[in-house]
Amino acid sequence: MSHPHIHAKSSVKMFGGKVDDYLAIHNWFDDSKAFLGDMRHRAMKHHTAGIYEAERLFGETFKNSEGKIVYTRYVGEQHVLEDMGFIPTLEDWLENMELQNWMMNREKKVRQFGRELPRSLRQKVKESQIRDEQESKKVDAG
Repeated sequence: MSHPHIHAKSSVKMFGGKVDDYLAIHNWFDDSKAFLGDMRHRAMKHHTAGIYEAERLFGETFKNSEGKIVYTRYVGEQHVLEDMGFIPTLEDWLENMELQNWMMNREKKVRQFGRELPRSLRQKVKESQIRDEQESKKVDAG
């Protein structure tokens, strides 16, 4: 599947009602295409945590246009299964991402950025760095 409207048509076959009953949920799952135009966009919501987030946003259940109660989680599971063939966890996505240096160089960036910070905030950054160094020494000694 590649389009929310197609997913919504599939929902109609599974749960009854009309395409409009499901379109908002399927659009939500795929709105990350606005930021990343290839299949990596699925890492944002196509997993168990995304399904539960949809349930939190859209409610646990809703009534479709036929008056039937539909579980939002089932619609989310349908969407992810149609796209992925299974329902991955967020961990499945993250453990397969390659770590990059920019993901881990917090101290370097804070020091470079810190020169432009207000004095009170520079002091807080410095205190945080001192605490980090002290904790690191404790771990090394212990």
